[in-house]
Amino acid sequence: MTAGAAPRSPGGPEAVAGDGLSAPSAPDPASGQSRFAQRLRRRYAGEMALLPPGEPTPDSMALAFERLRARGDGIATALRILRQLVMERLIVLDCDQGASLQAVTRCVTQLAEFALDTACREACAQLDAQHGAPLAPQGARAQLWIVGMGKLGARELNVSSDIDLVYVYDHDGETAGIEGRGRISNHEYFGKAVKTIYALVGETTEHGFVFRVDLALRPNGNSGPPAVSQDALEDYFQVQGREWERFAWLKSRVVAPRGAIASGSAQALRGTVLPFVFRRYLDYNVFDSLRVLHRQIREHAARRSAGRPERANDVKLSRGGIREIEFIVQLLQVVRGGQFPELRTRPTLAALQRVAAAGLMPQATADALAAAYEFLRRVEHRIQYLDDQQTHVLPLGCEGEGAAAGGDDLGWIARTLGYPDCCPFLHELDAHRELVAQEFDKLLGTGNECKGCAGPKTARGPAPELEALLEQLPPQLRERVARWRGHPRVLALREDARARLSRLVERTGQWLQEGRVGEEAALRMADWIEPLLRRESYLALLLERPRVHERLLRLLGAARWPARYLLQHPGVIDELAGEAVLSERFDAAEFERELERRRESLARTGEDDEEQLLNLLRRAHHAEVFRTLARDLEGRLSVEQVADDLSALADAVLRVTARWCWRRLKQRHRDDPCFAVIGYGKLGGKELGYGSDLDIVFVYEDGHEAAPEAYAAFVRKLINWLTTKTGEGDLFEIDTALRPNGSSGLLITTFEAYANYQQNRGSNTAWTWEHQAMTRARFVLGEPELASRFDAVRETVITAPRDVAALRAQIVAMREKVRAAHPVKAGRFDVKHSPGGMVDAEFAVQFLVLSQAGTHRELIPNLGNIALLLRAEEAGLLPPGVGRAAADAYRGLRRVQHRARLNEEPTHVGPAEMAAERNAVLALWRAVFG
Repeated sequence: MTAGAAPRSPGGPEAVAGDGLSAPSAPDPASGQSRFAQRLRRRYAGEMALLPPGEPTPDSMALAFERLRARGDGIATALRILRQLVMERLIVLDCDQGASLQAVTRCVTQLAEFALDTACREACAQLDAQHGAPLAPQGARAQLWIVGMGKLGARELNVSSDIDLVYVYDHDGETAGIEGRGRISNHEYFGKAVKTIYALVGETTEHGFVFRVDLALRPNGNSGPPAVSQDALEDYFQVQGREWERFAWLKSRVVAPRGAIASGSAQALRGTVLPFVFRRYLDYNVFDSLRVLHRQIREHAARRSAGRPERANDVKLSRGGIREIEFIVQLLQVVRGGQFPELRTRPTLAALQRVAAAGLMPQATADALAAAYEFLRRVEHRIQYLDDQQTHVLPLGCEGEGAAAGGDDLGWIARTLGYPDCCPFLHELDAHRELVAQEFDKLLGTGNECKGCAGPKTARGPAPELEALLEQLPPQLRERVARWRGHPRVLALREDARARLSRLVERTGQWLQEGRVGEEAALRMADWIEPLLRRESYLALLLERPRVHERLLRLLGAARWPARYLLQHPGVIDELAGEAVLSERFDAAEFERELERRRESLARTGEDDEEQLLNLLRRAHHAEVFRTLARDLEGRLSVEQVADDLSALADAVLRVTARWCWRRLKQRHRDDPCFAVIGYGKLGGKELGYGSDLDIVFVYEDGHEAAPEAYAAFVRKLINWLTTKTGEGDLFEIDTALRPNGSSGLLITTFEAYANYQQNRGSNTAWTWEHQAMTRARFVLGEPELASRFDAVRETVITAPRDVAALRAQIVAMREKVRAAHPVKAGRFDVKHSPGGMVDAEFAVQFLVLSQAGTHRELIPNLGNIALLLRAEEAGLLPPGVGRAAADAYRGLRRVQHRARLNEEPTHVGPAEMAAERNAVLALWRAVFG
């Protein structure tokens, strides 16, 4: 080829200009060098035209099948010839025309679905004629579901794949019989159906087979019955189901008959399979199970290649092969899929992207694994195009280097993938496999410890006994751990769980000796883990993730309250596994998008009932609170940023909950509610802390005759969703005392009634303390038009002309009332309620806003106490320096209060401890109230 000439496309023609002579004929297309394609073209030359041109589809397959049947071929023969026509077409599309991997695997999967549906209908027709239809208890027809496992279930079949099937029927019973004779049990009927389907699809005839069929994944394997009832399958899962079977059932899908899929009856199987595959809690116990399974596969591959070096290069089962990519994805899905339903998808490439979107894997890693998967699967197909053998082993050598008997097979594979020869192809292959192997070892701890994972690699040998570890521990921890030797929960643990507990104690002791963690943190971890010992997956999590273990110890060592929160919501500790937990801030839009994705995932499987949605909201909220807590204790957030993020989280939870409640409201009379939530207090001021309740008021503006009843029901449902305690805890305590007429008023009123009450129109009007509350009120969510109307009402209220002396007296009286309700021990200073505390600063700001906002409009926005104090000083409403000093003092008081609550300590300190802050607030009080 001359310099600058474009390389020839794999298998494509190449015209070479001559000197007046005719150009040589184009070489054969690449597909012609497949021995499998050559055999098919020789044997079925006369039938090739029966399959319509282009990519085979279910419709074109059905047309070719009917043409074969019309010429007299039996069902079994027609299915086999159809298979050969489809395979020849795929070799052409893939090797000559650059079809995508998804196009090839989709086509093979559709062929399997068509063949199984055809065979199932034929088997049932034959058996119905002999025994009558199988009947369910109520007289309806009992259904047979052909469950595709593995690549068939995931729509990822390769071109020479076998199909892993499990046959399940929905009801036991017996057949109707024919004129009173021939009745058999449904179990026997469906067992006969399985044999007929196998004969039509799996047996080898002169035309080969349609698909090799493997039933080894059915309950009890090859010793189990060919078809099982749904009840028997559920019993098997509960009693005998093994961890590795959860990975097998992860990709399961009813693939035939089409009638059962179209009618929706096949959906009933999901209720049996999903609880088995996906556990309610984070499930790190599966790590060891997958290690064992992987080791068995590796050992089997090693035995197969012993003395046969040509079998060592297996793109599926060898190190860094296809199976390791599948294991990486499936492990993350099984571990977290119970709590994060958006991870429940079957195709490997789709699952990789969902795993990355969930933050379980860097996007760059997911993309690299996806590229490796596509490359390896395309290589796998070309290996199988050679001779239609169910193999994944690369042939040896290129031309002149021990090529396989068929010639330059490895070179042909390289060229059909776009490489000029073997060397760049093998270099690319090695690069992909090395990346896969490293990611697999990193995840399972089978290789070097992952970067950033603290502590030694998880031990795989015998675990030390607790007794032997005691001498390595400092005195208090030694005494605490010694009590576990006879503790009922510890004695009840399985042997592997006790081993994990011992290894955790060993690692913690090692870190204590190294000074990486303190004894107080270790004691708190012991207190935390003891009540959770029955949930063995938490032991597995900490052992598998040293980074999580160390971060947990640091968190527990920083304050007392985190231990209580973790005991209530232990699943959130998995949030410590990722770097994002410390480096990012709360993103309300992404939080809402993620919740909607999870709800949609539940809806697809029919699991979006009220209980599931309540738990979904709670898990998401608790995880976000914990992320904020972790950032807080690591010093990544200021007190103000913590309050901002917790307030934004509360807003987002309210928006999602209101949206979901309205959709599920029976009395709903419109698509979207015309209502609003007004936030007061800490929610209104965006100053929420951990565990703060929400002060809210509900209003609506809707002239429909059904509106009063509908919105009352809506608000009751909304409050119930927010406050009900489920197995996942609750969301918020709700306080609606600031609604018009307080606790004696309606839960929700019209906006007009709310506005009149606040603006003192009519006989029923707001009190001064309610106007004080209005200074910190804000529109949280609802109809956009109501937002501007609320802002107008709030502005009218806080800028209204007032008798300043009377207002001052009323606010001072209210301050004394609050102080009397919160007595402080003599000689102590309460950072919130004592004179010079936070409440004094808050009341001073409220007086300044209500008395001065009419002429100083810069005080109208709800910016928080610190900003308003600075604005008041800039406006000349406070002596120079008083506002700024009070603002700094308020910030310092909040910081002390925040820290005390995290440590579960009183907010009382010695009077000298906060003297500067106290004096600054007292100066503010004197400047405002005299």
